[in-house]
Amino acid sequence: MTTLTVTKRGQVTFRKDILKHLGIEPGGKIRLDLLPGGRAELKGDRRQGSWREFAGFLKGKTNGARLSIDEINEMIAEAGAMAGLGQE
Repeated sequence: MTTLTVTKRGQVTFRKDILKHLGIEPGGKIRLDLLPGGRAELKGDRRQGSWREFAGFLKGKTNGARLSIDEINEMIAEAGAMAGLGQE
């Protein structure tokens, strides 16, 4: 367990190892979900891609060939792993 100190201004500083664990980079965002009983859940707020970005991901990788559902699923898994989403 990690203990953080709150400053007089109500700010908290996270150590680099915590930010790395959350997948947060400079400029990134942290999502805090408030739970019952005075508890909270902290998560790295990962940007969700769009279908246009996905289409762009496939562009140039097929050389004009049509892809099967299995091939598309494989590319989706690869994109997720590259984005760090395959580790959840």
